[in-house]
Amino acid sequence: MCYRTGIFVLLLLLISLDSRDCSSNIQYDVASKISFNTVQAWAVKLGTELYHFGEFITRKKEVQDSFKSAQIESRDGEKLVQNMADDIRAMMELKISAVKRIVEAAENMAFDKQNEPVPEDFQFYNSKEMEDLYEDQSLTTTPEPEFTMENWIIRPPSKNAHLLQNPHFSNIPVNINISSVHVPTNVYTWATEVIKGIHWSEGLDTHFINNYQSDPTLSWQYFGSSTGFMRHYPAMKWRADPVDIYDCRTRAWYMEAAASPKDVVILVDRSGSMTGQRRDIAKHVVTNILDTLGNNDFVSVMTFADTVEEIVPCFEDSLVQATLANLRELKLALDNFETMEIANFSAALTRAFELLEIYRNNSGGANCNQAIMLVTDGVPYNYKELFERFNWKYETPVRVFTYLIGREVKVADVREVKWMACANRGFYVHLSTLAEVRERVLEHVNVLARPLVLQREKHPVVWTPVYANVTDPKVADYLWEQRERAEQKERFMSQRRDKALFNSEKEQNRRWKITQMKQGQYSELGNSKYQLMTSVSMPVYDLRHNENITENVLINEAYWVSVTKEMRIARLLGVAGTDVPLSEIQALMTPYKIGVNGYAFIVTNNGYILIHPDLRPVFQQILKPSYNSVDMIEVELFDDDRSPRNFSKELTALRKEIIDQKTGNKLMNIKYHMEDMKRVSRGKRHYYWTGISDSPFTLVVSIPENYGRHRITPPPTDDIHRLSLTSKNISARQYLSNKWSVHPDWLYCRHYERTFSSPEAELLYFLERVARPGWRWPAKPRPPEHHKNKGHERHSEGTEARERNKSPNIAPRNEYYCDHGLMQALVYDARNTAWFNKSISDSASDDKAAEFIQRFGYIVAFLATHSGLTRWQTHPSRDYDDKPEFGKQWPRAIDEVWYRRAVEQHYVDPLSFVYSVDLSTEKFPLNVSSAMVTASHAVFHGDGHRKTPAAVVGFQFKHERLSEWFENITTSCEHNKECVTCLSDNWDCFLVDSNGWIVVSKDTTQTGQFFGKIRPDIMMRLVEEDVFKPVHIIDYQAVCFREKKTTNPASSLLTPLENLRLIMAWFLATTVWIYNSIAVGLAQASSYSFDYEFLTPTVAYQNYENDEDTDDPSMSKPPTRMLERDFEKLVLINRTRPTPCDREMYLYQLDYKNLDEKLNKPVRECDRPFYAQLVNYTNMLLVVVDAMCAKVEVPIFSIDATEVQYNESLPCLKHMHPLYRKQPNSCIRNHTEESNIDMCGRGSLQQKNILWVTLTIIIILHYF
Repeated sequence: MCYRTGIFVLLLLLISLDSRDCSSNIQYDVASKISFNTVQAWAVKLGTELYHFGEFITRKKEVQDSFKSAQIESRDGEKLVQNMADDIRAMMELKISAVKRIVEAAENMAFDKQNEPVPEDFQFYNSKEMEDLYEDQSLTTTPEPEFTMENWIIRPPSKNAHLLQNPHFSNIPVNINISSVHVPTNVYTWATEVIKGIHWSEGLDTHFINNYQSDPTLSWQYFGSSTGFMRHYPAMKWRADPVDIYDCRTRAWYMEAAASPKDVVILVDRSGSMTGQRRDIAKHVVTNILDTLGNNDFVSVMTFADTVEEIVPCFEDSLVQATLANLRELKLALDNFETMEIANFSAALTRAFELLEIYRNNSGGANCNQAIMLVTDGVPYNYKELFERFNWKYETPVRVFTYLIGREVKVADVREVKWMACANRGFYVHLSTLAEVRERVLEHVNVLARPLVLQREKHPVVWTPVYANVTDPKVADYLWEQRERAEQKERFMSQRRDKALFNSEKEQNRRWKITQMKQGQYSELGNSKYQLMTSVSMPVYDLRHNENITENVLINEAYWVSVTKEMRIARLLGVAGTDVPLSEIQALMTPYKIGVNGYAFIVTNNGYILIHPDLRPVFQQILKPSYNSVDMIEVELFDDDRSPRNFSKELTALRKEIIDQKTGNKLMNIKYHMEDMKRVSRGKRHYYWTGISDSPFTLVVSIPENYGRHRITPPPTDDIHRLSLTSKNISARQYLSNKWSVHPDWLYCRHYERTFSSPEAELLYFLERVARPGWRWPAKPRPPEHHKNKGHERHSEGTEARERNKSPNIAPRNEYYCDHGLMQALVYDARNTAWFNKSISDSASDDKAAEFIQRFGYIVAFLATHSGLTRWQTHPSRDYDDKPEFGKQWPRAIDEVWYRRAVEQHYVDPLSFVYSVDLSTEKFPLNVSSAMVTASHAVFHGDGHRKTPAAVVGFQFKHERLSEWFENITTSCEHNKECVTCLSDNWDCFLVDSNGWIVVSKDTTQTGQFFGKIRPDIMMRLVEEDVFKPVHIIDYQAVCFREKKTTNPASSLLTPLENLRLIMAWFLATTVWIYNSIAVGLAQASSYSFDYEFLTPTVAYQNYENDEDTDDPSMSKPPTRMLERDFEKLVLINRTRPTPCDREMYLYQLDYKNLDEKLNKPVRECDRPFYAQLVNYTNMLLVVVDAMCAKVEVPIFSIDATEVQYNESLPCLKHMHPLYRKQPNSCIRNHTEESNIDMCGRGSLQQKNILWVTLTIIIILHYF
């Protein structure tokens, strides 16, 4: 018993000793750790002090009091969208009316004058040859080649005119008193039909000028002739660098007005005889046909020999919509077909007719015109039985166009190929050179236009999809190729200058990394280089019924003779139109009525975006390959967590209702990105939509669910004009003294005859005018009365009709326009916030102001209101600062990110400020020493049961001051006790904002970086604990890089001559290699200098001062076997081609639901080695991490976009999963009198024009 008792006592003693040891260890651990209460106290103290400072410096209470007299009204979305649609429709009617006058004038002038002889000394204003007195000599166009040949015909020189920069026309030097003429490179200016058209169309100047005087908002007006020239108003110097490839006949406004939509099947003969030049001509023919198609057309390209094959396999047995992306895919595929075997015309024609019949019976595709384009070098016979079976028994719904290729063709081939076209309402063309392809291919447009011309009564009005001014889409690929050439040149020269340095691993890694950064997607600087617009156009008809036509006729199957006879004609003179900049339409969307975080957008009949705030058409200052076919559901990202391109039925049903131009509304959950796709937010939006009558467009308005229901308005007694009169004509400009700006894109008032240095200057001018007696608010412009004469009946009225045509009915001109509601709101805001201009010391004790200013140094306090007014004050005030003033950098008020986020934050915490710092990325690293912190807070106005945002206040100060403040608080202890703080090397402390970006860190280089990149293990835990929510964002407008094949051996035959060519190529390559080796040695032996002036920042590799700073462990490095790399791998770049693709990313958002419960957790050794606390009255988390715990190896949380990998190419994927579209309303494809027209074919160009066209095509092929 005693023995057992002794053992028991011994055990108790051991337990007590162990417990003492454990206690001492616990006390030691506790002493070395930061307590949860300490972190919580830091978060409360930091947030409280920041709040009181923000409240003081922004004077937010005074701002709130300023809006006490304002009224709150409900925002009726249905009424709002209908009023906007009516305003846009009224504007469209003005443009249509102007175009109608041009059409009538052109038809009458052509009828009266096109047979008049052109004087030998006739001169006109040639846009290419006009001298711009203010032209920058550094901007030059490609010079015309000098010709020196005998019997050269001397032509009169072009007229010249004085040009002045005009803000209304994008500051381009113009002359508004005349028009000028652009002639494409491939068209001979003095060809008979061309110069006759230029001559008679000079009379259009009067109508251009009258239109512009009647409607000063008109942009460029033009008449594009079917012969190729374009007369445009006002006159300007045509700039084309490096080469002019513009042809109005291949632009959307011309093509869509010239003929109704069409389904086209192109059959390309790839038999063995189609080798060499014939193959090249065939490819050029197909490319030019594709250039004449638009978004409302459908096409299929097939090659045939023994079998019939789709040029793009995934497009098999179907027609594809002729979008830029699909046409690009077809053109690229043309390089791959091989010529072999014997052509099976029967199989090819049968396949084409059957495909078109399927679409005709199902009302698919364009559901209007149908055509087969046959490209061949000869046919065995005419296949009459196939046409009887597939075409004639249905009254010839399919036109057949034939293109006979080859200089030496059989007479039988000509006869049979021409018969195939003539018997099927088509047109025959014989092509023997590349130079004549463009002109001859465009003949099919005039044939398709015949039913339009014959009916004469209707002039369909066509609105184009969005496009960029002047720039041809083909230029984008050329510009990218030029960049890669410049980059390649720089690499060659760098390697020659210092081979050892260039070949070093460090230099190769640096260059590889810069290449990755240059392929960034979203910092699309330079968008202003392009002006986006739509155009309205109408066809212009030749009113003559007959004309003397000279044709080549085959006599006795032996020789050709020219025969002239009077023939029935139905000729398209051309197309008239005018541009409508999208900025003009956006101004009518009255964004101040929609409110913050709301917007309006327009959708076309194809579901594509015309206007949208998230339409991003530019990539690295180059137009994206498919910028004009971005679908509505590719920009409106609905929050349904579906995989890419797996659109829900609810979403596609909404899209269909919008495209069908119905009126409706729907509440949807959406997600949207901000700040170059670095931040994300989610919420509910109310969508309202209605069709814009007599157009293919539907207007949609998106309004936030909570704060979007109401809007703030001035009291009805606060009329600007009445207040000015009662105040003895004192102008409202007294409320706007200094340091203020207005939204630069909003339409407050616009003067049509005066120009101003800034939007603020224009506003002040009108505020003075409003104060004068007799002021009247101008009415919205309406289209003038238009004479609606029909066809040739105009000429039955003789002289009276022509005199009326010379003096069209013009509405009285308004010299200005003002938005009464917006001006009213602005003046109310200006008057009630005029006190903000006073120094802060006037509204607070000098001691308190001095204390804050001393603590923070340079501070900017700002105020932005719902009417677009921005005010700011600097403390202390500075007379001069090299930095742009706050309101000049961020003048867009409710559209600024800090404004939008502040309003959203109000529904999280009405008292909080939103803090942000400039973000730091690999492409744009942040200079922390000059970084600024921006804090913003939303001021709401309420009347008891309703409230709405009235303004946002905020302040901006140097980041280093916030860092000092953060350090002072996080290195202090409660009640001055000794404790562990963030000063310890064992702990890392961060301020992280609500999207996971570091605002403050002990390591200043981490400022502005994503927290998931710096501490991915901690970020992973925060995501697992639902503190941060990942939001899946898909960018459907992305650009990826596909390796471009630089050689194409398919067209080469392995003959003895080809082997000889390969031997010569080897010999030349060896010679070049020997020369390069010698040159490299000489370059290393001497101090070789190199001029970098030819490189631009967007092309050349930047020489960063601190290469080490750009090292990024998160980026995988290229292989390090430098010694094994040869010259080709080191110096030669992989040529690429920008290609449309989808990219996806995960962005992060703080989840405030039960946030305290998620955060109030202790540190559990290294299992959970961090604290996280919400900083009071802010959008920031205080994250304190135990640095003694080893970082857990987890994947880095990247917010960079990665390409979505599909099993097929993007065009194929879209084609296999087509979205609904609405076919255009207008379709004119038949006319009974068309059978009377015998013109159905034309041979090769006359010999006298071959030299001219050949020379011009050489210039084009040199660049493309």
